[in-house]
Amino acid sequence: MHIGILTGGGDCPGLNAVIRAVTKALINECGARVTGIERGFLGLLERRVRPLGRREVSGILHLGGTILGTHNRADPFRYFGAGGADCSAQVMDYVRELGLDALVVIGGDGSMSIAHRFQELGLPVVGVPKTIDNDLMHTDRTFGFDSAVAVVTDAIERLETTAHSHGRVMIVETMGRYSGWIALEAGIAGAADVILLPELPYDIEAVAQHCRERETAQGYTVICIAEGAHPVGGSLQVQAHLPDSPDPLRLGGIGTVLQQQLQPLLSSEVRSVQLGHVQRGGSPTAFDRVLATRFGYHAAQLVAQRRFGCMVALAGDRCTEVPLADVAGRNRTVPPAHPLLQAARGLGVCLG
Repeated sequence: MHIGILTGGGDCPGLNAVIRAVTKALINECGARVTGIERGFLGLLERRVRPLGRREVSGILHLGGTILGTHNRADPFRYFGAGGADCSAQVMDYVRELGLDALVVIGGDGSMSIAHRFQELGLPVVGVPKTIDNDLMHTDRTFGFDSAVAVVTDAIERLETTAHSHGRVMIVETMGRYSGWIALEAGIAGAADVILLPELPYDIEAVAQHCRERETAQGYTVICIAEGAHPVGGSLQVQAHLPDSPDPLRLGGIGTVLQQQLQPLLSSEVRSVQLGHVQRGGSPTAFDRVLATRFGYHAAQLVAQRRFGCMVALAGDRCTEVPLADVAGRNRTVPPAHPLLQAARGLGVCLG
C-alpha cells in the first residue's frame, strides 16, 4: 500500500506523535510506503510531498507543531488561491499520479469536513481528531487539549500570585472558539474564582457582585474566560474576519471587554491577559503523547483493514471510530448539566 499523511488546520502539540505512530505502524505491520504531504491540503494543490520512513519520524514524539507543516486556508473545494474555485478534481488527479491508496487526515472539524468530501469523491480516507478546543463530535477527547489546559492552568497560577500581591482582579482569556472546554477544565485546575463560557452567557452584575464579595473576604479575584463567552443579550467579540478561511471569524478580545465592564463597578484594579497562541505551542504533555500515539496506531489499523470513511475517536478509555459524515461541520459544546459545571457551582465558583 501507498498511504499519504497530512496535518490540516491549526497546529497543536501531539501532531508529530500521530505522524510517527501512523508511519511506523504502517511500515512495521503492513510494509506500506508512506508519503508526507506538506502544509495540509495545500500540499496536494501545490504538489509538495516527501517520503516518510523510520528515520524521518524518529526523535519527533516530544516535538510540538508538525514536521509536515500545516495550513488553515487551503480548502480545495473553495480554494482562494484560485479565486475561490473548486480545485478538488486537480487534487484527485495528483492523488492518482502519486498512486495513493488512502489518505490519513489529521485535523479538526474543518479538515474532517474536507476529508469527508474527498471520501465521497472516491479517495479512501481515515481521520484523526486534532484540536486544542476539544470540540469535535463523537470523541471524548482530542489530542492537544490536555497540553493547552496545562498551559492555561500554569498561567492562572502565575497570575494569581500577582492578583493576590496587588489586590487585583486578573482576567485570563483562553482559546476555544465556540466551546468552553479549555476555560472550564483549566479554570477548575487553576482554582479560578470565576469561569465564563460561551455556553453560559454571563450577567455582568453577577460577576461584579462575586468580585466585590472577594474584595472583602480574600482581597483579589481570578477570572478565566473563554474567547467565545459573551454577556446576556450580547454578541461574540470578533477580533478579525478572514473571508478566505473555512472558519472566517477570529474570536478574541472578550477579556478586555470584561475588564472595561467590571472596572467601574469595583474598587480593585482590573487587568486582562489574552494568552493566544502560547496555548498551541510547545511539547505535548505525557497524556497527549500517549493519546496521539494510540490514535495514530488505531488509524493505521483502520487503513490496514481498509475501513475508510471514518475518524478515530476515544470512547471512555477505548479507541474506536465514527463515520466522517457524523463529524463533518459539527462542534461539541459543554452540556448545561455537565458534571464539571455542577462541581464548579458546588465549590462556589461563579459561572456568570
